[in-house]
Amino acid sequence: MTEGDDWRAALREAGKLTPSIVDTIVSTHGNRGMRALEAVSEKRVKEYRDFTVVVGYDDEYVVEGGGCTCKDSSYNLDPEDPDQRCWHVLAVDVAEALGEVDHHDMWYSEVREFL
Repeated sequence: MTEGDDWRAALREAGKLTPSIVDTIVSTHGNRGMRALEAVSEKRVKEYRDFTVVVGYDDEYVVEGGGCTCKDSSYNLDPEDPDQRCWHVLAVDVAEALGEVDHHDMWYSEVREFL
């Protein structure tokens, strides 16, 4: 079991963010963990019929199957290491565990046309 698994299990069990869980997320993931927590608190994790999307500062990023469309995931992180995840994937993990995903009954591909 990795450190990432530990905080995910603790979060599912607690059903809320505790100081200990926040500390573990930040110590394990650093700035990526902080950005993920900010995104969840700002309700920037959106689930559409086809994709889960995290709204970033400059763009929106599709997260599926533990991967993300961001450049950080593509170039900087080891996809085989479960503790190396971009902040978008971490935000989805936290939001799902807390029931804080903003659900939209529409297709993201249709929403994307307006952006």
